Amino acid sequence: MGSEYPLLIGGKEMVVERKFEVRVPFDTSMKLGTFQLAGEEEVKGAIDEAWEVHRWWRDWDWRERVELAFRAAEIASALKFRLAAQITFENGKNRFEAVAEVDETIDYFRYYAHLFQENRGYVREMESRLYKGEHPYSVMRPYGVWAVISPFNFPLAITATMTLGAVLTGNTAVLKPSSDTPLSAFSLVKIMDEAGFPKGVVNYVTSGGADFASFITRDPKVAGLAFTGSREVGHSLAKDFISSQPRPVVMELGGKNAVVVTAKADLKKAVEGIVRGAFGYGGQKCSATSRVYVHRDVYGRFLDGLVKRIGEVKVGDPTVRDTFMGPLINREAVRKFKAFVEEIRRAGGEILSGGKVIEEERSYTVEPTVAVNVPRDHWLWRRELFVPILLVDSISSLEEGIEMANDSEYGLTAGIFSEDREEIETFFRRIEAGVIYANRTVGSTTGAMPGVQPFGGWKHSGWTGKNAGGPYYLLSFLREQSRTWYE
Repeated sequence: MGSEYPLLIGGKEMVVERKFEVRVPFDTSMKLGTFQLAGEEEVKGAIDEAWEVHRWWRDWDWRERVELAFRAAEIASALKFRLAAQITFENGKNRFEAVAEVDETIDYFRYYAHLFQENRGYVREMESRLYKGEHPYSVMRPYGVWAVISPFNFPLAITATMTLGAVLTGNTAVLKPSSDTPLSAFSLVKIMDEAGFPKGVVNYVTSGGADFASFITRDPKVAGLAFTGSREVGHSLAKDFISSQPRPVVMELGGKNAVVVTAKADLKKAVEGIVRGAFGYGGQKCSATSRVYVHRDVYGRFLDGLVKRIGEVKVGDPTVRDTFMGPLINREAVRKFKAFVEEIRRAGGEILSGGKVIEEERSYTVEPTVAVNVPRDHWLWRRELFVPILLVDSISSLEEGIEMANDSEYGLTAGIFSEDREEIETFFRRIEAGVIYANRTVGSTTGAMPGVQPFGGWKHSGWTGKNAGGPYYLLSFLREQSRTWYE
């Protein structure tokens, strides 16, 4: 706690003149650490190092890379609770969710290594019927250096999925974590180093987001970009990145995730799942439940149950075992929360529960908030808020609920609560989202697991259509080469 952390470039530790501090979001009197503010020289040095290393790393036997991934999973598993505690102090995630994030990270390493094994390094012999002695192959090959920009909300797991997706497939990476949460990424690189990944395969730089984006978009040695963050930043970054040359981009860009509760729903399941989906980690998840459409026949009973359940939610210090919702990530998030609550009232909406700031100086804690009667044409129904605010409205039919759920530029996650199989099947067929759930009480729209629920979005929520933690994700970091030789 409070240590200074260097840049990691080519396996060497580096410090620079400019630095920044990171404070603990649930107790700002505590300094998590001091980190380097890399400039263009350091970022360019990391790119150059990654470019040099990729020229031989790309030709390593895929079995050796798989072995390193399995080894990293074992090391992370041994450090599980230390890593989870780090996440809690870094971004305020409660104990349960912090441990779950470490488990998810370990699963990414094991699942992707398994995929590479299963596909035998993505080398496939093709069938030849034209010429005797002809041997054609399809071989998936890496691009080169990937820039990886990771978010604050899953500082270990999302960082791991993008970084490993790049380097397991034979690319190298320059990793820039969120400036709110740079410590977990530092630990990830150290784990990969201990596992035996060669120096310079993954390079760690902490830098301002706009500066880093400018450096990587101008450098032709950067062959690909992996980014998780807001739609606005992602769109701008992608345009700049591909403006000078065609380059692959892997992006997950948030959501405005809806749940439909039909008249045939088990309301106890619906309330529990929606509370967990909307307010887990303070709504600071791209998969967080943010809109709920409830059939009018059960609307009143659902709201009564929802308000009662929210009253049982403990908000505060995330290191305490029974705390459900910890702090928001920073003071700016609290400012946005207050502005959104004010806008709800200005628009004629009603705050049914919550709406208040608990603390914004020593910690960034606010109340889980439910709003009703917000006009359907208001921008609050369409904008990703990334704070614990849930909008609820009534519907007259499942068809209306699906129509309203699809009325969004986003298409990341969605959910339904119904005990009628036909209703569920109709929802699954017609909903426009990359990850969908029915009757999920552990989180109505949240909680995808690697190898179980591939995670990625449609429309403005995603880019490649190949979901993280799914069987096709690694292909996003590879390009196909056709090889033929003759006897």
